[in-house]
Amino acid sequence: MKKSNILFAILLVCTSTVFAQSEHKLLRKGDNAYFNQDFTKAEESYRKAIEKNGNGHQGSYNLGNAIYNQERYEEAAKHFEKAAQNATDPTQKSNAYYNLGNTHFKAQDFEKSIESYIKALETKPEDPDTQHNLNLAKKMKELQQQQQQQQQQQQQDQQENNEEQQQQEQQQQQQGEQQEPQDSTQQQQEPQDQEGEQEDQEMQEGEEEQRDNGEEKDLNKEEARQLLQIMDDEERKVQEKMRKAQGQKAKKEKDW
Repeated sequence: MKKSNILFAILLVCTSTVFAQSEHKLLRKGDNAYFNQDFTKAEESYRKAIEKNGNGHQGSYNLGNAIYNQERYEEAAKHFEKAAQNATDPTQKSNAYYNLGNTHFKAQDFEKSIESYIKALETKPEDPDTQHNLNLAKKMKELQQQQQQQQQQQQQDQQENNEEQQQQEQQQQQQGEQQEPQDSTQQQQEPQDQEGEQEDQEMQEGEEEQRDNGEEKDLNKEEARQLLQIMDDEERKVQEKMRKAQGQKAKKEKDW
């Protein structure tokens, strides 16, 4: 039993040594590709190294750098975060947070960039590069907020202008709808008035022609009514005169 345990321990040591050598070779291969700026091959080698030793700080850190140089910042940030968590050395942890801050800065996420630089300074205080980038990230954040406020104000002004323009168009449309029936009524009345004036003019001209020709004019209902009224009045006057005359004669005859 003891020999078996010793043999098993020896096998574990040998296996771990082989994996360590394989991981080391993959990291070196990735480094060579990285320095030759072949970031795609470097990424492949670093990924294989991580498969051999998934919790290694160096593999995640180098993989983050390779992906960062391919401008895949969101993915690179995940590997820098993992490298910072797995790092035990303060300098390695600070470097991981520093690169994480640069990654967020490139992605224009200045809030997260500031947080990463602050964490880098906590493990490596007074680092001039980190302090410089932190100040720059703060200025960029202020500038970004100003631009966002300006854009929001412009959008608000544009929206108000659009609403005002829509209200004006609606008012003009309502005014147009109210005026259209009046105009059509006037258009309908104008020919009628013209026709009425034309008929009156034709009647007057017809009367003048009848008068000039000496012909009798047919009476309309109103004129006939007025003429009958005059005749009745004249008849009443005649009868009244006759009654007065008869009364006078009677008085004279009585005196006699």
